[in-house]
Order: sequence, then C-alpha cells, then structure tokens
Amino acid sequence: MRTRVHVTHGRDGRPVAVILPGTGSTADFVTRAFGPALDAAGLALASADPDPGPRVVHAAFGALDEAAARYDVRLVGGVSLGAQVAVRWAARRTARRTPLDGLLLALPAWTGRPGAVAAASTRAAGRLRADGLADTLADIRRRAVPWVAEEVIRAWPRYGGALADTLDAAASSPGPDRSELRGIGVPVGLVAFVDDPLHPADVAERWHATLARSSLRRLALADCAPGPAALGHATVAAWLDACRDHRPPAGW
Repeated sequence: MRTRVHVTHGRDGRPVAVILPGTGSTADFVTRAFGPALDAAGLALASADPDPGPRVVHAAFGALDEAAARYDVRLVGGVSLGAQVAVRWAARRTARRTPLDGLLLALPAWTGRPGAVAAASTRAAGRLRADGLADTLADIRRRAVPWVAEEVIRAWPRYGGALADTLDAAASSPGPDRSELRGIGVPVGLVAFVDDPLHPADVAERWHATLARSSLRRLALADCAPGPAALGHATVAAWLDACRDHRPPAGW
C-alpha cells in the first residue's frame, strides 16, 4: 500500500501543516487532535495513515516528501514516532537551505538509538503474534488509561495482519540524534505527558534543551480524556511561544 498524503481538515488554499501519526495510530487521530488548533491558526492539516509493515518508517519519510511536493507546507510534525521522523526529515530539509516555519512535536519517545521504551513495542508485537489481536486489545483495555485504550482499540485493527511487523519496524528506528536536533533553527512547539511511561517527559525535556528555539508544554494523560484536541492546542500554543521573540509568518 502506498502512502497518500491528503488534507484532512481545513479549507483549500490555506498553507498546510503536515502531521504524522505515531506507531499503531492513524490520520484520524491526528485530525481530531490537531485539526481544531491548526484551523484556528489559519492552517489546513494534511496527514496520512502509516503504511503497515516493515517499511512503515521509510514510508513516513516519503509522506513528508510527497506533501512538500504537493502543498504549501509551512509546518511539519507528528506524534511519537511521527515526531521523530519529522525532526530527522526537517534537519535534512534545513541542510538543503529550504527551512520551514516551524515544527509541532508531540510525545517524543526516544533520542538516537532505540532503548527501553522502544522495547515495549517489540514486546507488544510478540504478544500479538502469540495471543492474537483480540486478547491483546482486551489486556490493553484492562491496563491502559481509558481514553488511550479506546484509541488503540479504534486504530490497531486497521493495520490487519501487518500490525506486529509495524511495531517491530518502529521499535528498531532511531530517533533524531543531538546533531539533528541542534540543526533545527526554526521555532519548535513541544508537548510531553508528565505521566506517560511510553513517552517519557525527560525525552521532551532533553529535546527542548538541545533545540535552538523551542517551547515545551506539559500535560497529564487526563487532560486528553475529553478528547485529543487538547494535545493539538498545547502543541500549537508551544510553537507560538517559541515564536514570541520573532514575528510569526504573515497572517498567523
């Protein structure tokens, strides 16, 4: 299946923010999370469902290339794995002297080589292969924060039989290293959950300390219980904070 980026929220003709979903997530979640905040900022939202299977990370980079070729892309970003891909892609774009207006990064999970957090995805893949999707989702419903469990239950069946391979591929993918983070010169909005062990807040703290121009906002998991739009509003607000010493682009 070929990744196809498309506008999922907002009016035609607006500049575009491209936001990638995380591992096992979907463009639908990204739209519900980021659509309202980007609409208020005068931007359309483009996203793409991940390509399930071992090439999921490669396809995510391709999705950003595709979006840049099709749209007036001003911001890029993502959630979890999507955030990590967005930083690495933007570092390469900046090196080519075609900078963006900023990055929107929610819930980064690791920096550089995958570690203990990535291993959780590997364990989940093993559980899926051993016990099947239904039993794995039932266990997640019992153990996870209710809204997180509901999002997983909504998203994972859409990956079909490629879900375990998708999780393994994400778990083996490096995050941005320090040189890539230092190479990002545009304003960056960062958001971390203070109580999410799969997206440790200290990762976002380190990114914030390394990036040249960033602002970090902190949420609790409970803040998104009414709906994921709180995540998008916080990320866009953090980006605007990072712009405070420089005038944002015209019309924002």
